[in-house]
Formats: sequence, structure tokens, C-alpha cells
Amino acid sequence: MAGVKDRLTDGLYGLGWAGVKKLPEPAAVALGRTVADQVWKRRGASVRRLESNLARVVPGADAARLRELSRAGMRSYMRYWMESFRLPTMDPKRFGDEVRIEGEQRLRDAVASGRGVIVALPHLANWDLAGAWVTSYLGVPFTTVAERLKPESLFDRFVAYRESLGMEVLPHSGGAAFGVLARRLRSGGLICLVADRDLSASGVEVDFFGSTARMPAGPALLAQQTGAVLLPVTLWYDGAPVMRGRIHEPVEVPQTGTRTEKTAAMTQAVADVFAAGIAEHPEDWHMLQRLWLADLEERSR
Repeated sequence: MAGVKDRLTDGLYGLGWAGVKKLPEPAAVALGRTVADQVWKRRGASVRRLESNLARVVPGADAARLRELSRAGMRSYMRYWMESFRLPTMDPKRFGDEVRIEGEQRLRDAVASGRGVIVALPHLANWDLAGAWVTSYLGVPFTTVAERLKPESLFDRFVAYRESLGMEVLPHSGGAAFGVLARRLRSGGLICLVADRDLSASGVEVDFFGSTARMPAGPALLAQQTGAVLLPVTLWYDGAPVMRGRIHEPVEVPQTGTRTEKTAAMTQAVADVFAAGIAEHPEDWHMLQRLWLADLEERSR
């Protein structure tokens, strides 16, 4: 039965990639909004989880406000998918017009330094579009890590899609990926990591909107081990078709403390930047999973 479900899932994603790319852009936008509204109206587990997460981000929001935010959030999330399906066919010239990043020079200077650069992002707006902006508009290749998906054929689709945009994609497989990332940084390369949700058992506990969450230690550890520049980045949508972003000040390695203490301090600094960006644009945060430890413990019980 699992094999049938996996084939169905892969087939549906394949249909999306093949079909949405061929639609006129206004039709794809309308389709995405329609699908988002239908999913939102059904109030499945993902929508309810999104509202629960947003309740921590927007304290004091009543039920009506959370419903409004979750509807906007599902539309933003489906916009991400519609854009991502269409990215391989988009004219690269559009990236310079439709993706506007504050602090662009900060990234250019970091790349030019030759130290290696770690860009850390949360699940805000469209991180794949931001990646296409880096490779096509800035002309800088980079390496990233992707969560392994089931079925394996679906993961292969994601890898092929991102590689078609000029990214090197490594599977999230613990130490092996870390070693490759470190080598890329030592050679002066750029890596981009979505870093607001820990997929391992070795994440760092941080204060996030007043409660404890766990975030990946990788960006901080890589910066310490390789001397690379660690740049947090936040993204948001600003109408259609524009996406905006901000490259923040580098997170420096503390001068004192143990490796564990330095990692904790740096990860908290990244989390603080993420929190500020998410608080400004909560409807563009695509966190449809449990994140805070209290929620994870509740599921375990």
C-alpha cells in the first residue's frame, strides 16, 4: 500500500511540474490561489498546525485574526509552489526586476573575501526563487542541503529541479553533508541553508517567540570550523510578482567561550533575526509542522 501511495505522490508532483509550467502566468496564479483556499477551508492538520504556530508569532491574536493569517499563509505557501514549478522556464532577466534584496553588497563583499559564505534562511516566502536570484542574477553558484523525501523518485525530482537552477544539492545525511559543506567553504564557496527547523537530534535549543525551539547547529559550527562569513537572510512577498529580501549583518563567532557556548550564542543570534523577519511578515512563514519543544513533547505523549 505504501508503494502505491508513493507512486501517487510522485505522479502528482510530476504532473504539477509538467502542467503548471505550461500555463499562462495569470492562470497559474489563479490556480494556486484556488487550491490554497480549498485546502484552507478544509482545515486539515497542516492548516491547524499553521494557526497554532502563528498564535505564538502573533500573541494576542483572536481566532478571527488567526484564520485571516492562516488563509494568507496558505496562499503564500501555494504561491511558493506555483513559482517553483515555473522557475526553470522563467526568463532569468526577471530575477533582477522581481527579486529585490536589501544588503546585496553585503553578500557580494562576503563572496569576494574568499573566506566562504554561509547564508541561513527561514521558511519565508520563496527560498528557491532567492536561490535562482543568486545563481542567475549575481552569477554565483552555491551548495545547499535538501531533506530526503519519500518516495525516492520525488527526492530525485527536487534535486534535478534545483540543479537545473544552478545549485549543488546534497541530501540531508548528517556528517557526510557537513564534510562536503566544509570543503566548499574552505575553497571560498557559498552555501545556503534553510535553518529554522532542526531535522536532526543534535539541534541547539533557542528562545523563539518566548518559548523553546530547536534549530540546526550547522551554520554556527561551519562558521567556527572554516572561518566563513555567516549571513542571516529574511524574505517576504511584496505584492505580485515582487519578492523582497534582506541580507542582515554577519553573525560573528564570539571571542570567548567553549565551542558549545559559541554555537549556542550564534544560533540564538540567527534565531533572533529570523524571529524579527517572521514577526514582520507572519503570513509568509511556511511552517506547517511542529517546531516548539512543547508541541513536539505533546505529540510524543
